[in-house]
Amino acid sequence: MTRRAHIAMVSIPAISHVLPSLEVIRELVARGHRVTYANDPQLEEVVTGAGAEFVGYTTTLPIDEHTHDWPDDPIAAMDLFLDDAIAMLPQLRSAYENDRPDLFLIDISGTAARVLAEQWGLPVVQLSPTYVPWDGIEEEVGAPLRQLPGADAYVRKYRGWLTENGIAVPTDPDVYFLQPPTRTLALIPRAMQPHAHTVDTDLVTFVGPCVGDRSEQGTWSRPAGVENVLLISFGSAITNQPDFYRECLSAFGDLPGWHVVLQIGRDLDPDDLGDIPDNVEVHPWVPQVSILEQADAFITHAGMGGSSEGLYCGVPMIAVPQMTDGFSNADHLVEAGVARRVDNEEATAEKLRSTLLELTADPKVAECCAAARRELREEGGTQRAADTIEGMLT
Repeated sequence: MTRRAHIAMVSIPAISHVLPSLEVIRELVARGHRVTYANDPQLEEVVTGAGAEFVGYTTTLPIDEHTHDWPDDPIAAMDLFLDDAIAMLPQLRSAYENDRPDLFLIDISGTAARVLAEQWGLPVVQLSPTYVPWDGIEEEVGAPLRQLPGADAYVRKYRGWLTENGIAVPTDPDVYFLQPPTRTLALIPRAMQPHAHTVDTDLVTFVGPCVGDRSEQGTWSRPAGVENVLLISFGSAITNQPDFYRECLSAFGDLPGWHVVLQIGRDLDPDDLGDIPDNVEVHPWVPQVSILEQADAFITHAGMGGSSEGLYCGVPMIAVPQMTDGFSNADHLVEAGVARRVDNEEATAEKLRSTLLELTADPKVAECCAAARRELREEGGTQRAADTIEGMLT
């Protein structure tokens, strides 16, 4: 039996970074380990709900409860994360100096904890809620970034910070960021990973989404007599989309045989959408997995969390990408045979309706969805992730 250990998780206050790891945390606690979880206080209830002890630090990231004021420039965005790591490191050192863990679990934005682990000679496991590095990522991603204005200053600051903290600095410090630590657990479907066949499997293990029942988020019951259920949800970051929601109401309101669940976020008043058809229920927030387990189709912004949950539940998807990785995610879903992509400029009521009917009538889509669901549930998920982490304890 694995000894009881102190395992410290470090992440940032973004629900898309925290939610994918919570079932792993819950499982480690259930196995008798003491798990502490460092994050900004706005995520305290989420963290403690999984059974972890909360360790607070103050983030410098522009993440408020309902606003996400991120720069469009990628170097400026990377600089924000670097500044947050620089500010986080002394806070983590103070919190854990006299309570050192046996192992650090880190989010992809947990660079400060990775530095601290190297300074203290502790094992570290990264839990990645998104893409992991592949052979060629430096040429495909790193090289173009280094050509952007401000990249040189960013590299100098990154290199200086690592050097000040006694970390052996590669020629390009971004390699330190791009290359995973000794063990990374990818909490995404392999189908969502670019160039999955070139990922170093000696470092990276694809365990798939660690979903669990998420009953703490609430449950949803399919109305009696409903033939088909459609969930429309853009997650938590970009929900204020009244024009798109109105197109959806026109597309699916009173569509024979369909019941629609529409999540609009907490900032939008349902009255702003006009008349709500009888077959549509509108909510600021929904228990997404509970609905997806009962749904027949899913309209998503193709964020990694929603895409993974759709695949895990085997639901055909209409991907309407909105930002960053959503566009490539949408293409991965189409390549997997489980989705159709509809971009904003073509997302009219007529296009959305015809796409839904075509998607859900295609037997090949149903076959691909069933195969994806089966494959993900065979990858091991939470149990495999916890087993791997325990195997890293010394």
